[in-house]
Amino acid sequence: MAVMEYIDAIRLAMKEEMEQDDTVFVLGEDVGVKGGVFTTTKGLMEQFGEMRVMDTPLAESAIAGVAIGAAMCGMKPIAEMQYSDFMLPATNQIISEAAKIRYRSNNDWSCPVVIRAPIGGGIFGGLYHSQCPESIFFGTPGLKIVAPYSPYDAKGLLKAAIRDPDPVLYFENKKSYKLLKGEVPEDDYIVPIGKANLLREGDDITVIGYSQPLHFVMQAAEELEREEGIATHVLDLRTLQPLDREAIIAAARRTGKVLIVHEDNKTGGIGAEVSAIISEECLFELDAPIARLCGPDVPAMPISPPMEKFFMLSKDKVKEAMRQLALY
Repeated sequence: MAVMEYIDAIRLAMKEEMEQDDTVFVLGEDVGVKGGVFTTTKGLMEQFGEMRVMDTPLAESAIAGVAIGAAMCGMKPIAEMQYSDFMLPATNQIISEAAKIRYRSNNDWSCPVVIRAPIGGGIFGGLYHSQCPESIFFGTPGLKIVAPYSPYDAKGLLKAAIRDPDPVLYFENKKSYKLLKGEVPEDDYIVPIGKANLLREGDDITVIGYSQPLHFVMQAAEELEREEGIATHVLDLRTLQPLDREAIIAAARRTGKVLIVHEDNKTGGIGAEVSAIISEECLFELDAPIARLCGPDVPAMPISPPMEKFFMLSKDKVKEAMRQLALY
């Protein structure tokens, strides 16, 4: 298997699906000539032409609306939102239209659209380029939401999303683009939507999370086992909607001590629903209160580098939260 960066795995998934299916096309701001603000779509226009890699105006509601209409007419659009922060003008199209088309038409229509959007901070982007808005869409029936951590999952989940008959929000972490590398098969494969992934086995504490913060979790887990003998069980949710309830419950029961980690705000975040599932299903098997380590409940990511560092998760913050849980 080839070793590639997270961003290359995403680009490869789109390239392969476009080669295999001529109904797949890409649209968004600067996805064509420029190849995307992060170069995620670099080279696709040269290979597939401007009718399948379409630069759009700076109008997110139009990007989503055009993609939904095309999907209803038999196409498979991949709509890129340049930053996930900019998805808010398109929420009506996504929540009121895409998510409800199958239900409102009694299965006569489907909406196989993928909406890609970079999430997360760490690039000094400030309040309009660093948010994690996944909780805004979480809990909307009819939407599937994925957030890959590894390059392997980035490719496999995107291919699965493109082939899915219903709308999928694909949240990719911009800090991961060049940071994370991993083995990615060169042959065709998918990662099933709705299935979590066990990254590490351990018997002392369980950590559940998704996306880039798992990079810190895995680093901290290795150090804690080497330095203090604390064995960590790590579960990557991968899919945020639908959540893999069975995997969450099994991971919680494994150790009885659970820490949930994500970069989005703590209040109302995905971790709150994960915590509720654990409380409902295995409360009396817990040996400690369910802990959460998340982004602080402030209006937005600060642009000041010291303040961004204060806001962001880190290996040291994660490691200390894991140590405290193990000592409970």
